[in-house]
Amino acid sequence: MTIELKPEVEALIQRRLDSGEFLSPEDVIERALEFFSSEEDWLAMNRGEVASQIQEGWDEAERGELIDGDDARTEMAEEKKAWKQRHDRSNPFLHSTHYSGNRKEAY
Repeated sequence: MTIELKPEVEALIQRRLDSGEFLSPEDVIERALEFFSSEEDWLAMNRGEVASQIQEGWDEAERGELIDGDDARTEMAEEKKAWKQRHDRSNPFLHSTHYSGNRKEAY
């Protein structure tokens, strides 16, 4: 299969290659497609919860229960930090590095 990429997409691939994380453009594209597929799977499995949270936010907005942007960013940063702490401890991919097949993988 031969594909043509926009220059900005080629630049993104090259940036990933330059980082040393990937050994070939094919590895970059493969990882991106794996990520895209897992994201779609997650959304399909959590569609109801996502819709419920959107509705909850909409309802709160209609009742005037809004917070300002700075407070929202602070709250999101705190939630992200807590999530990362929970997941970093249980994710062996974040603790060392080795090569598997054609690409470097973090362990």
